[in-house]
Amino acid sequence: MRKTILQLTTALALVTMASAAQAADCKITVGLVMELTGPAGEYGQAGAKSVEMAFRDINAAGGVRGCDLATDTRDSQSQGNIAVDAATQLVQVKKVPVIIGGIISSVSIPILTSVTAPAKIVQVSPASSSPTLTALGRDGKTNGIFFRTITSDALQGVAAAKYAVDKGFKKLSVIHVNNDFGVNMVAEFSRAYKALGGTIVSDTPYNEKQSSYASEVTAAMAGEPDGLYLVSTPVDGATVARTWISQGGVQKFLLNDGMNSPDFIESVGADYLKDAYGTSSGTSPTASTDYFMKNYKEFSGIEPSNPAADRSYDAGAIVGLAIAIAGSEDPAKIKDAMYKAVDPAGTPIFAGKEEFAKALGLIKDGKPIRYEGVIGPVAFDKYGDITGPFRLWKIVDGKVTTDGEMTTDDVNALQAKLQ
Repeated sequence: MRKTILQLTTALALVTMASAAQAADCKITVGLVMELTGPAGEYGQAGAKSVEMAFRDINAAGGVRGCDLATDTRDSQSQGNIAVDAATQLVQVKKVPVIIGGIISSVSIPILTSVTAPAKIVQVSPASSSPTLTALGRDGKTNGIFFRTITSDALQGVAAAKYAVDKGFKKLSVIHVNNDFGVNMVAEFSRAYKALGGTIVSDTPYNEKQSSYASEVTAAMAGEPDGLYLVSTPVDGATVARTWISQGGVQKFLLNDGMNSPDFIESVGADYLKDAYGTSSGTSPTASTDYFMKNYKEFSGIEPSNPAADRSYDAGAIVGLAIAIAGSEDPAKIKDAMYKAVDPAGTPIFAGKEEFAKALGLIKDGKPIRYEGVIGPVAFDKYGDITGPFRLWKIVDGKVTTDGEMTTDDVNALQAKLQ
């Protein structure tokens, strides 16, 4: 009898130890498809590190159901076809419940239409701003699985047009990357800029990764513009800007959010960018903003001002909290939980280990939470879009400096007036 009890006790101890070891080794893997190389490599590297930091903080707070959040990161190389292959493997082979990515719209859109929407797997983009993504949702082509933590270019184009007029740009040449992002951004900008009295003297698209943009710049300089609106990424954008300057173009620039980049400024030269202005999706500072600004560079080695960094942390945090709320890795439950992670009626939760520990406790007790992110309070509409302010900035002494802000209400009111 004693021998039997001893055997049972030993067996139970082994089971307990095995269960503990299994819990310690338990991982919930989220797929990342990021532009680690190529024209948008600077953004993707920052975005990947931001998601990793958010997961680190949630894991330090206890993890999700005792499991650590982990990433399986693939490089899209800033190309849609490569991104689709990577996402397909993550969804079909690795069976991830969520894809975070891409950063740029020309990567996110093919992932959505070819992989995540058909498979009904949640996809969250931190920085893809094309209005096409809203249109796909409105047309019922996303299965409601797409979310993003950046405002649509339909609004940013209006903000940029108003800022251009306010800064005295009366006649602009436009050079833009020839993809969904560039085409849509310029279309929204042009409509608003013309309605506000501005004149576009030329509109010149370019294809990425060319060795020279001399012909595009020559075409854009026709019509004696008083400035250049450049919609690009840091590497190609710097090449275009240097060519514009070397050909005698006026050194007055309006730039998109992607040009908010130390690499761009260094490559072009600060002396040539003394009259350069831009717009970006802004932030409404919260305790999360303070936490991120103080801790991100130490974690990543990257400046927190990188355009994709702040909103990628929020994408990771919301996904992690949504998986916790869902109580499983069922994509359908995670989709519903994305809204619950930012429930307006919930207890405010900010970034960092202590705040996530509070959130996980509330979730365990069945209570609502409202994550208020690095970019500010976030709320998704039925198409997965958010609204938010726009930052107006200028380059001063080689650094991007805030010049003002347009609130969501300001932009919406202006858009309504222009229609």
